[in-house]
Amino acid sequence: MTSTPKAERLVSAALVALSLVPILAGAGRLTELAGGAELTPHNARFFASPLPVVLHVLCASVYCVLGAFQFAPDFRRRRPGWHRVAGRLLVACGLVAGLSGLWMTLFYPRAEGDGELLDGLRLLFGSAMVLSLVLGLTALRRRDVVGHRAWMIRGYAVGVGAGTQVLVTVPWFLIAGTPGELARALLLGAGWVINLAVAERVIRLQPPGGTSPWPSRHSPRRRSTGTAG
Repeated sequence: MTSTPKAERLVSAALVALSLVPILAGAGRLTELAGGAELTPHNARFFASPLPVVLHVLCASVYCVLGAFQFAPDFRRRRPGWHRVAGRLLVACGLVAGLSGLWMTLFYPRAEGDGELLDGLRLLFGSAMVLSLVLGLTALRRRDVVGHRAWMIRGYAVGVGAGTQVLVTVPWFLIAGTPGELARALLLGAGWVINLAVAERVIRLQPPGGTSPWPSRHSPRRRSTGTAG
């Protein structure tokens, strides 16, 4: 798969735009908590235990925006040092976002309109995101650049699922009104499934080789196999 710097910039911009709605929604939640908004049945669980949602919103926002620039080959080649440094922050934020999301699913009171199916999907895909990041780090330690890239793409696809969920849910809302418990779970699940399907397509289109993110001193020296003529 070949790409141009312009195409890569467009992809990064599209990923940031995809993340914009959930980021703004999260910012609204933080403003609500910081401003001491009126306590309602909808937000009571956040006021009772604000730390998980604060960590989730902040780390997920950084993860989505920063990750949008990590998969552009031309940008990685031009700034390999930035890729490594930003990658560490990206993984840390992704793990905190994923684990805090799992905590909220397990321990926050269930919101109106949510059900057991949606909780199960959140646990499934949240665990998949965390596992993908861990496997991506493991692959990097083995110098498996291709495997590292594939698992990081999968983890990012799950992380930006909230943006795709908005795109999937809005048409339903405009045509059929507020979705019921089952429809809501299926719509949100579809957002994650769509992103992972796109991620697998992108992974399959990647070239078989890859540029190592490690400094050159970590690379083994090649021995000459030729003979003098």
